[in-house]
Amino acid sequence: MYGTPLTILKRWTPIGTCWLSLLENTPMNFLLKSRLPLRNGSTRIMGAMRSTVANGKRHASFYNTDIAGLTDEQIEFRDAVADFAQREIAPRAAEVDRSNNFPMDLWEKFGSMGLLGVTVSEEYGGINSGYLQHTIAMEEISRASGSVALSYGAHSNLCVNQIHRHGTPEQKFKYLPDLVSGKKVGALAMSEPGSGSDVVSMKLRAKKVDGGYILDGNKFWITNGPIADTLVVYAKTEPELGSKGITAFIIEKGLKGFSTHQKLDKFGMRGSDTCELVFEECEVPEAKIADMYTKLNASRSYVYAVGRACDKGQISRRDCAGAILYSTERSIEVAMEAMQCLGGNGYINDYPTGRILRDARLYAVGAGTQEIRRMLIGREFNQELLR
Repeated sequence: MYGTPLTILKRWTPIGTCWLSLLENTPMNFLLKSRLPLRNGSTRIMGAMRSTVANGKRHASFYNTDIAGLTDEQIEFRDAVADFAQREIAPRAAEVDRSNNFPMDLWEKFGSMGLLGVTVSEEYGGINSGYLQHTIAMEEISRASGSVALSYGAHSNLCVNQIHRHGTPEQKFKYLPDLVSGKKVGALAMSEPGSGSDVVSMKLRAKKVDGGYILDGNKFWITNGPIADTLVVYAKTEPELGSKGITAFIIEKGLKGFSTHQKLDKFGMRGSDTCELVFEECEVPEAKIADMYTKLNASRSYVYAVGRACDKGQISRRDCAGAILYSTERSIEVAMEAMQCLGGNGYINDYPTGRILRDARLYAVGAGTQEIRRMLIGREFNQELLR
């Protein structure tokens, strides 16, 4: 299959946040937000008053904006995303989990909110914000549904952000507007059946031929794979160069030689559509609540700090891995404590705790395992000590 070369692979560090909201999944109903122009000409999401919760029920949220250290603009942004997520996503979260189907109408709603281009410049339809803002959006969408947030992140960060950072001007103008508006769905394909955390061992080959490349091989565990229109796919172009011989390609659905296999029936993150890609010559009692609250805020503070550092260009692989490592373990612990607090009710599907636990478990193995994160942190320390 012929693919469009995107760029030689650069070291990228996923800033994940789903696990934060898995710690504090507190449903509320809110009003939908609208996008209004700022004084500087950019666009962002504006807040509105919170509505009365249906049936008179309201679930408490213990989010401490002072501890979080958000600006007024970031608080307003967070409230707007929370309102949207609790109105549009949370009421459907259980059904998404049961059916294992992503609600496709959400893509253009995300787009109209400006959420699919948080880190994208305005000329391509984005809102020209940063990684912390995207982290906040991920957290609030995750509070409503971990699986919806996973697909959202795969689209808005792994696909859209990669094209925005590394694509040519022509590629950006061709692909970003439809991806940012939600007219098309994006994905990133890196993992393979025998190559997950060890990316360099990937087997997918891209052979240079006249007029482009031919791709042969498979990708596995690809979030949004079954529904993606535009995919950033990593393949080996020069295997002898190791990590330096990997190139990213933009692949469009429908290209000859490219196909998807049956959607995976996963334990957790159900509704975040996942499948294999095939290329064939393809041209939460009080003490526990206190502990849970502490774990949540410790995790949030770490992830927010890393997000701010990334916005300043101060990217630390050690701390990116550390934030994911720590938040993942706290997320699983808090989900299990939530289940225990509810007794037998925590074990039945009338309550969302089982789904939250299942979803949290993904982050122990997805986007690199906990063991790999520990190894990476240790390796970074060793390299620093040897200088």
